[in-house]
Amino acid sequence: MSAYLPRPLRQRLTAADGSRCAYCQTAVENTGQPLTVDHVIPQAQGGQTDFDNLCRACRRCNENKGTTILALDPLTGDVTPLFHPRRQRWQDHFAWDETGCRVLGLSACGRATAVALNINNEVMVDVRRRWVSAGWHPPG
Repeated sequence: MSAYLPRPLRQRLTAADGSRCAYCQTAVENTGQPLTVDHVIPQAQGGQTDFDNLCRACRRCNENKGTTILALDPLTGDVTPLFHPRRQRWQDHFAWDETGCRVLGLSACGRATAVALNINNEVMVDVRRRWVSAGWHPPG
């Protein structure tokens, strides 16, 4: 996590998100990389560096998200806000497929976020597949 965050804020983020990406829910153990801190609303768009606008994210989700806050719902073509981990519940917008390897978007927000962040890129799906085969169970 970034060193510029005060320790109490880093601890609060860890308590809220655990060792999982707030977007794709992939565990640190699956990726082998530490989580980053994501500004849900990017600083470039006026987002603040406070708990309500921060979450822990895997490097892939954070880099794919960049400064994006809106994306197209692939089902309807409508522009929709991306998932906000502090204001929305993951289970209301996403679910795991029957294999536990792919994240399904349940809502316009979930579908748009899954596509914009490339949550089901083949590398991560393959990583999840290997972990599921080894006995890992996705959260929820």
